[in-house]
Amino acid sequence: MDQTPQDARPPLTTYEDLAKMIDHSLVRPEFSEEQINEGCAIARQYQVAAVIVRPIDMDFVVRMMEGSGVAVGGVAGFPHGSSTTATKLYETRDMLRRGAKEIDAVISVAKLRSRQFQHVETELQQIADACRENGAILKVVLENAYLADDLKIIACRICGRVRADFIKTSTGFAPTGYTLDDLRLMRGHTNPNVKLKASGGVRTLENALEVYQAGCSRFDATATVAILEAWKVRLKEMAATAQPTNAS
Repeated sequence: MDQTPQDARPPLTTYEDLAKMIDHSLVRPEFSEEQINEGCAIARQYQVAAVIVRPIDMDFVVRMMEGSGVAVGGVAGFPHGSSTTATKLYETRDMLRRGAKEIDAVISVAKLRSRQFQHVETELQQIADACRENGAILKVVLENAYLADDLKIIACRICGRVRADFIKTSTGFAPTGYTLDDLRLMRGHTNPNVKLKASGGVRTLENALEVYQAGCSRFDATATVAILEAWKVRLKEMAATAQPTNAS
C-alpha cells in the first residue's frame, strides 16, 4: 500500500524529539578504536537513538553502551551490498548474537539494477526474518545514487512486502547522499508501516529539520554535536519567544 505524501508535519518541540531521530554513525574505515570510543561517548552524552558501528567493533561497543539508553546497530553488506546472501545473513546473525539491536543492511544494488527482483526480495526477506527472530530493527539501505526512480520505487515496495522497519536513502559512501526529492518519492511509495531514514549529508540543524519535514523518522549523522547544540539554542529561543511579556 502506497502512502500519499503528507503536508507539513507537526513541529519538533523537545530536545528528545530531535535527538531520538539521530543514528550517530561510526562506520568510516579509517576510524581507530580510540575514535570509536570517543564517538560512543558522544552518543551516550547526547542521548541519540542509536550508535551505528562496523561489525568488527560490535563486541566492545555493546559493552560500552550497556545501560546508556542508546541502541547499538551494525552494518551488513556494507557499503556496496555486493556480498552473497549467505554472507549477509551470517554477518547479520553474528552481530545480533553479539548484541546488536539494529541492522542497516545494504540492498544488492547490482541485482536490483539487473532487475533480478526476486533475488533482492528473497535476500531481504531472510535478513528481515533474522532480525525479527531476535527482536531487532532492520533498516534497508537503497544507495539511491545508483538507482533510477523506477528502481527506487520497486525497492520501496519490496521493503514493504518483507516488512522492513526502515528504508534508508544511502550509505554515505556513494557519489551523492539523500535528496529531498528522493525522500518524498520513497515516502510516497512505501508502506506507511515502514519508516524513512536519510543518510549522506545531514550536517546542520536545518538539514535535520528538512528531512524530518520530508517524512524521516531517523537520519545518520557524524555532526551530531553541532546539530544538537544548535537545537538546544533553538529551543531556548523558542521558549523565550513563547513567554508572555509582563505588562508595565
